[in-house]
Amino acid sequence: MTVFQRLEPFRQPARVSGHRFDLERHWAAGLSLGFEARDKDKGLPVTRLVRRKHHGPLRVQRPFYPEGRHGCCHVYLLHPPGGLVSGDELRIEAAVGEGAHALLTTPAAAKLYKADSHGVAWGQHTHLQVARNGILEYLPQETLAFDGSRGKQSTTIELETGARCIGWEILALGRPASNLPFVSGHLEQSFRLQMNGRPLWLERQPMDPTHSRFKGHWGQGGATVQATLWVVGLENEAAAIEMLREHLPANQRWAVTCRRGVLLLRYLGQERNEAWALCQQAWELLRPELTGQPASVPRIWLT
Repeated sequence: MTVFQRLEPFRQPARVSGHRFDLERHWAAGLSLGFEARDKDKGLPVTRLVRRKHHGPLRVQRPFYPEGRHGCCHVYLLHPPGGLVSGDELRIEAAVGEGAHALLTTPAAAKLYKADSHGVAWGQHTHLQVARNGILEYLPQETLAFDGSRGKQSTTIELETGARCIGWEILALGRPASNLPFVSGHLEQSFRLQMNGRPLWLERQPMDPTHSRFKGHWGQGGATVQATLWVVGLENEAAAIEMLREHLPANQRWAVTCRRGVLLLRYLGQERNEAWALCQQAWELLRPELTGQPASVPRIWLT
């Protein structure tokens, strides 16, 4: 059985809070991708997008090979609505086969809009799998949560022995430039990363702007932007941490550590451009250590 056959079928919710979906207004969308190393040429495999299944407004156009035929396969996840409203359900699944190398990103920031008058939540769920000796880079552009947004984000990453993975999640709350802070609503983020079914990193984070944790110095401290970058598969985590501390801008808004083979870099501050630049620079430093290849910035980030 291949890694792609283990993906669960899409589930499209029929009801929200006891009421049937108005499918013209609330969209359930899903995308399932599978990558395999095939077509060996001169002894080198080519990563192919061999599975592409979608429903609703979520899809990919075609894979790109900016690093050459035998390099990483770049894929852009396209969600034309550009954001989630009450009742929307977004599911992304990707499986990287043995020896394959894929990079997933998005063309723009995702937006989480204010909930409707009934407070119906949205959902965004990501399920990633990487087989032995496979490499996955999951690098979506930032998520912007508007005041009053209500929903749940979950990210599940399943790795096999020898799999390597690097990814990030960047979240900005409110619209400070428009003087519209995040003062109402409720978000919940959860992460689950496991190796051969054994948990390595489990985390759940509720964000309620009315809770004391949101503004307390012992919690979020009023920060409106947060980011987490994770890496699994480095040969020398201690050396990687020292490299980041040496080359990244020194300030109190970020920190890096390693637990159970997972390197975690955290940012907590007020500037989403600063958070993005920090994560991108960290990725550019870590990618050669993780994959043996220099960073190749996706062209979509420059448009």
